[in-house]
Amino acid sequence: MPFRTILLNGKEVTAEYQAIGSGASESSEILLYWLREQFGQHGPRFGCGLAQCGACTVLVDDVPTRSCVVQLHTVEDLAEVRTLDGLSHDEKDPHPLQREFVELQAGQCGFCINGMIMGSLGWIEGRIAGGDRSVPSEDEVKAFLSGAAPGNTRNYICRCGTHTRIVAAIRSAAEEMAR
Repeated sequence: MPFRTILLNGKEVTAEYQAIGSGASESSEILLYWLREQFGQHGPRFGCGLAQCGACTVLVDDVPTRSCVVQLHTVEDLAEVRTLDGLSHDEKDPHPLQREFVELQAGQCGFCINGMIMGSLGWIEGRIAGGDRSVPSEDEVKAFLSGAAPGNTRNYICRCGTHTRIVAAIRSAAEEMAR
């Protein structure tokens, strides 16, 4: 079986993965399952399996990525993969997005929270890296979450109805992150 080495939440890790075929016909284990089963990363969740809901979102080289459809052989060796599990190494000092989601009670069932936080993290960090340190407006956050924002074609689905608190949590965390 082949191996893949990545930088998982800042730590270099290596594990085997299942692969079938080779060349253009190669297929392999899905990144989501590999992260959960090999490394105990339970933040990313299996939702739809079609890259449509966002529950499985992780950052791969700072890009929000739907891990439920990414075959592991397509992930570059030493790619940086960040998951919700690695955002904070200390419960007393959570990442601003984690803290705001808890303080504003933005999660009801909690199933979508991984995608909301990781997708928003990649989006906000991308804005900041591009020189935009402004706090996104409510409409910008809603456009991001719906997949209508420039450069974002992926939506994030929440069925519980905490949308206003999710938007508020993202905006509040963005304010802190942009400082």
